[in-house]
Amino acid sequence: MTDPFVGTWNLNVEKSAFDANHRPTAGTMVFELDSEGCYLMKAEGRDAQGRKVEERPQRFEPDGQPRPVPGLPGLSAVATRPEPNKLQCEARREDGSIVGQGTYEVSADGRSLTAATAGFDTQLRRFEVRTVWDRA
Repeated sequence: MTDPFVGTWNLNVEKSAFDANHRPTAGTMVFELDSEGCYLMKAEGRDAQGRKVEERPQRFEPDGQPRPVPGLPGLSAVATRPEPNKLQCEARREDGSIVGQGTYEVSADGRSLTAATAGFDTQLRRFEVRTVWDRA
C-alpha cells in the first residue's frame, strides 16, 4: 500500500486560512519517505509580493522520541503518527516551551492534505495558519 503522505502537494490558496503576516500566493510541498521510515518534507512557494520562498526541509521520525533539530541548537522535535492519515509534530526549546507545532492530515480519498501549523517565524512573530493542499 502506498503511504498517504508521500508525493507532491499544491497549495489551494482559496481553501486555506492564513495569518496576516503569512499570505502565500502559491506553494508546493513534497513528502518523501526514506528507508528508515522517516518523512522528509520540503516546501516552497511565492509570498504576497511574488518572491520565491523556501522552507527549511523538515525530517519527521514519527516514533514520539525527541530529536535535535539540525542547525538550531537547543531545539528538539517530536513527531507521532496517531492515525494512518495523520502526522503530529512539535518543536520545543530546552525549557520545554513549544516554538512550533503542526498537524498534517490526508483526506480519506487521498486527494487533499490539511495542515494546521503554528509557531514563530524568522522575525519571532507568532503565526497560525491552516492550509489545504491538493495532490499533484
